[in-house]
Amino acid sequence: MLEVIALLAFVMALTAFLRGRNTAERLDAEIEALKAEIARLAEQRVAEPAPDLASAGPEGRTPEEEPAEGPWSQARQDARIFSDEAPDREGLEQAAREMPAVPSASGQPRVDRTESLESRIGGRWPVWVGGLALALGGYFLVQYSIDAGLLSPAVRLTLAAGFGLLLGVAGEVVRRRAMPTSADRFRNAMIPGVLTAAGAVTLFGVVYAAHGIYGFVGTGAAFVLLALISLATVGLSLLHGQALAGLGLLASLLTPLFVSSAEPSPWVLFGFLSIAWLATLAASRFRRWTVVPTLANAGLGLWGLAYVALATPFEAPPVAFALLVMIAGVGLVWPSGVERPAAASDVGAPDAAAPEGAWEGLFKPPYTAISLSAAIVATLLALLFISPAVDAAHFPVSEFVVVIAFLAAAGALRATAVYAALLATLGAIAGTWSLTALSNVLAYLDPSFAAPSPEIVVPGRTAMLTAMTLSTLFVLFGSFVLARRLAGERQFAILWAGIAAVVPNALLAMSFLMTGTFAFDLPHGLAALIGGLFLLGLVEWLYRRRAETKDADAAAGLLALGSLGLFVIGLHAWTDGLVTTLAIAFLGAGYTFATRLRSWPILPWVTVASAIVVLARIAWEPTIVGPGSLGTTPVFNALLPGYGMPALLLVASAYFLRASPDLRVRNLLQALASLFVLLTLAILVRHAMHGGVLDSSVPTLGEQAIYTLLAIGASGILMTLDGRSPSPVFRYGGMVLGVLSMLSVLSAHLAGLNPYFSGELLGSIPFFDLLFIGYLLPAVGYAGLAWYARGRRPLPYVMALAVSGAVLAFAWATLSVRRFWQGENVADWKGFVQGETYTYSVVWLVLGVLLLVAGSRFDAKSIRIASAVLVFIAVLKVFLIDMANLEGVLRALSFIGLGGVLIGIGLFYQKILSGSGGGGPGNAPAGETDTGEGARPA
Repeated sequence: MLEVIALLAFVMALTAFLRGRNTAERLDAEIEALKAEIARLAEQRVAEPAPDLASAGPEGRTPEEEPAEGPWSQARQDARIFSDEAPDREGLEQAAREMPAVPSASGQPRVDRTESLESRIGGRWPVWVGGLALALGGYFLVQYSIDAGLLSPAVRLTLAAGFGLLLGVAGEVVRRRAMPTSADRFRNAMIPGVLTAAGAVTLFGVVYAAHGIYGFVGTGAAFVLLALISLATVGLSLLHGQALAGLGLLASLLTPLFVSSAEPSPWVLFGFLSIAWLATLAASRFRRWTVVPTLANAGLGLWGLAYVALATPFEAPPVAFALLVMIAGVGLVWPSGVERPAAASDVGAPDAAAPEGAWEGLFKPPYTAISLSAAIVATLLALLFISPAVDAAHFPVSEFVVVIAFLAAAGALRATAVYAALLATLGAIAGTWSLTALSNVLAYLDPSFAAPSPEIVVPGRTAMLTAMTLSTLFVLFGSFVLARRLAGERQFAILWAGIAAVVPNALLAMSFLMTGTFAFDLPHGLAALIGGLFLLGLVEWLYRRRAETKDADAAAGLLALGSLGLFVIGLHAWTDGLVTTLAIAFLGAGYTFATRLRSWPILPWVTVASAIVVLARIAWEPTIVGPGSLGTTPVFNALLPGYGMPALLLVASAYFLRASPDLRVRNLLQALASLFVLLTLAILVRHAMHGGVLDSSVPTLGEQAIYTLLAIGASGILMTLDGRSPSPVFRYGGMVLGVLSMLSVLSAHLAGLNPYFSGELLGSIPFFDLLFIGYLLPAVGYAGLAWYARGRRPLPYVMALAVSGAVLAFAWATLSVRRFWQGENVADWKGFVQGETYTYSVVWLVLGVLLLVAGSRFDAKSIRIASAVLVFIAVLKVFLIDMANLEGVLRALSFIGLGGVLIGIGLFYQKILSGSGGGGPGNAPAGETDTGEGARPA
């Protein structure tokens, strides 16, 4: 009974709707007449002469213009306003179209465009629920007839099919007679679309029941009928909206599940899915829909994922064919090159695109969801083809390459398909890594990397050819984009220049490291050499077209860096050890020297990149040639050319660009040259001090002293270079070296490597021993550097250098006293004797006096302050240590000597202050005025 009531309610609603058609047409005619009258009055107002203001009424209107009661007076007033604001005809007609609703002929006001809550609930939900009720009503009728045994299965299916067709016909009838205003307002809940959807669901259920339940139709016939119903539903969506297209898409995706076969064919499955996908895409392209094609991409991807993961073994060609159809459709049909988004009123319409030419616009193209979803589906399935987790009938390397190539081609054809280009790049790199890892080369390094089974091991030649093929394709696609898009779509062309530079480097590097022959690999070296030359040719071609493409520097720079990377791969494939390091260094310097022939701004930066590559090689193998091949001869071994030649080439490059207007690259080359020179000296010292063996052992005091002296000398050299050719690298680099060396003094010379704590023997020759090289020479070096830095560097830095020299001198004098009393071993466990304790006081006081004399001689306040600190330390020692530990005459001599020295120092200071004009704390001696840079004495 419930089903009969539902059917009667539907018939009554349809009748009432058809009866209201005449009323709706009459109201539309009245509205059009009102708009025409308004436009005519406005036009007449423009043609009339200006009114006589003298005879105007109280508000400036003539008596004839006084408004009368009724809707026509309002219309005349609106027409007058419109004519004053927009006297042109087009403006008047636009104003008439935008007029607010006027009362109808019945005197009842029309509802305005603002939709109320009542309209939302009353106009939409009943339609949706009613459509669902109709579909359920048909189902319940069939179920009731089955339970009651009233009709045979054939009759029941015939009646259900007739009911579905009746719903479809009713939907078309209502659509043709529906009011346009209703269609505009209730676009998402149109009665014709709901009726058509209910009919489609009913027919779909009828076919499924005829096949799956009663067996009236075979597998092929059922599949064809279900496919026709779903495709017809998609076709009718052009008339009824995007929701019906979604229903047709869902029916298409469910059709293969409802029809099973004893011998399923993946070609039939993915062929049908491709046709359904194309139909959905074509309808979406015509109506500018975005939601349905995005769901279609996801549905096709889910079917591909389910088939590849569950079928054992699976066939890759049908899935690849469906993916190619999807890529071609997205690249050529929808969204293709369409730049204008759909209207805001359309369901699923995207926001407006970002301004053309901006990077934001490149990564926010119109209809991003469609192209991005298709690219994700294609990339994931292509990578799944070559995954060891699935079982394929044959290893689908060719299908992987074809899908990635098609995706990259789609990304090169349209700037709106930028995500296709990016995901194709990611897929190519990840897929090549997977192939090279499956080549079982990693098993030689770690057994845990071995392939799970011998069947999935990919030959190294296959992985190598795949890498080379994809590298070639991406470079060609990048060349195509640069030729066609650089002038008009600069950001897109720069992106593809980066892809063309990165992909070959990544793929060939992985292929060489995982499948190549390290001794000599002709194929990889040749491919890298050809690729690097081709990229350089592209750079030359871009700069020759510079008049047409004004902003070619960024794209050319990426390509030039890519050429360096390929050349480096080729050198690694053809050379080894010292030859490779030297070849990379000469190659990098060659880019700088090529500025004499080509004024490309990127060339010096390529030299910087090559220096970084050399540093990486040094970090990987500090011995350059391997520990077993490194000679033990000091200086003259493989380290000298391995470190020294890159340093000389960088020095030559920096000198060659000394007049370059690009200060950044010039300073960077100077910094790298300085670093390599210091690194060369340090490594040669390390080699010599450890008997020709480079290891990670802690350096000795002698070795650390050499490093400190090198840093002091390099700081002075950089200071000299800065005076001749001012550069922030020389200026701040020298100061950084000085600071680092002072920190090393505090950490190593005075604490970690101090013979008093370490117990290291000083040597058998007095004076010329470890203390001489570890303390006295660095002290002299710091004193000389401080003197040289006066007037050239900030005063705090100069004072720090002087204090460091004084501290080292104090350490040398103190440890020398202990050597005199204790011998070669001055370790702390040997204790102290009384004569040694007294000698410390004498030496410290003498040293304090000497520093005072030196500070006075050179007008160096920092040295005089160091002298005062040292004397104060001696005073504390006499009163706190000597008084307790010394006895007899030594104690007396200690205090007598201290008193005499202090009196002498006081007289000396009085003389200095008197000689400088009675200077006090506010009058610094000449030559030490704190100007922030230090003052050079006159």
